[in-house]
Amino acid sequence: MKGELKMFNSIVEKLLKAEEETPVVEYIEARKLHGRIDLSLNQEAMEEETFRDLLEDLVLTTPRTSSKLFFNQLFGGRKSKAVLGDLLAVMLNNSMYTYKVGGPQVGVEKSIINKLCEMVGYGEAGNGTFPSGGSMSNLMAMIMARDAHDPKIKLEGTAKKLIVYTSKASHYSTPKNAAMMGIGRNNVRFVDTDSKGELQSDHLEELILEDLEKGNTPFFVNLTAGTTVLGAYDPIPPTSRICKKYNLWLHVDGAYGGGVIFSKKYKHLVAGLEEADSFSVNAHKMLGTPLTCSIILTKHSQQLYDSFSNNAEYLYQTDGDDFNLGKISMQCGRRNDALKFWTLWKSVGTETLEKYVDQQFYLAEVAREYISNHPDYTLYSYDDSISICFNYKGIDANELCTLLYQEAEIMVGFGQFQEDEFIRFVTINSENKKEDILNFFAKLESFVAKSVQLSSEVTR
Repeated sequence: MKGELKMFNSIVEKLLKAEEETPVVEYIEARKLHGRIDLSLNQEAMEEETFRDLLEDLVLTTPRTSSKLFFNQLFGGRKSKAVLGDLLAVMLNNSMYTYKVGGPQVGVEKSIINKLCEMVGYGEAGNGTFPSGGSMSNLMAMIMARDAHDPKIKLEGTAKKLIVYTSKASHYSTPKNAAMMGIGRNNVRFVDTDSKGELQSDHLEELILEDLEKGNTPFFVNLTAGTTVLGAYDPIPPTSRICKKYNLWLHVDGAYGGGVIFSKKYKHLVAGLEEADSFSVNAHKMLGTPLTCSIILTKHSQQLYDSFSNNAEYLYQTDGDDFNLGKISMQCGRRNDALKFWTLWKSVGTETLEKYVDQQFYLAEVAREYISNHPDYTLYSYDDSISICFNYKGIDANELCTLLYQEAEIMVGFGQFQEDEFIRFVTINSENKKEDILNFFAKLESFVAKSVQLSSEVTR
């Protein structure tokens, strides 16, 4: 391993330098990728130096998600202590299904779950696990809801028409999960939202009553804590009252914005969270942990076990169920995603994680203030969100974002809400400062001015 570690360090040093000097990599057209980099698999071994050069080229042409000009996704930046934990998890290569092979790493995962359950108000009755992503977290919540509604379904299947409710602004995983579970995409009801993108609970109850009149079986409501476009937070208390009234499982999908549980200033955005039956959060988003680090929590510990446990004598040979985490997981073999979050949290403390979250909202305020003070911009988003949605000079958002990407200027995406399309600029990298946000707008304006000038010269 010594040679590989030396190679790794050498390549990483060049990557870190490149992130500073060239935050956005040169665009490689997808259809020309294999002509640019030799990605084919060879029959014979490669010479070490040739392999090293190829690997370096591959790394240095990959999009730089930790740079100061990456605003494209709901993740970004790099926390060094978290990276350390991820690298150690790779070296240790434990699977997290049994205590026998996970050892103290099982304790690491349980410590995080227990602390998070305490923070959201589930206490000792709660439990959870680390799925492979936010979509799987939501799938696990839906499965628990189904089994809580009717425990026979997991044994005999269902002839009922089960109904799921989620907002029109929610993540696409809800209808996808309904399809995979055999519930059917057509049995997902999309609830209206207000102008801010928040679910309207009165419309939710209307839909539930309509389904009950038709003889259908409502069983699951999904709320979103941070919608993917506007970053809106659905109201939990009124929805919780409706779910209790009709005996429905309430899940809060906090994959994007659930990190506000660490912030005293912004935790009000998920007020009433303790009333939800389950809650998911991605530490690889607001909390800056490397991909993937997704967590599902539930206040019904026994339901987690009932829905996902399965006897396997060849696997569970020692220790109790509390430390054999495969009994509450969707997966069998499962990498250690907890260690990187633990090394970050343990090293910097809860107070610093709170600062990470608060910094993202501060940067969003900087961006909104800049847009509001410049008449060439149109703002579409609202306070209490780190998704800044806007247009500049009426330029088509899709075209502008694509050009910025292809010209290696800025990595930023676009989105739609209702009838509007706009640039979606996400301030999720807490390593950024005020000057980095202002630099984004300066580069955007400079690029547009340059593009208009070039266009005029071509026309002449």
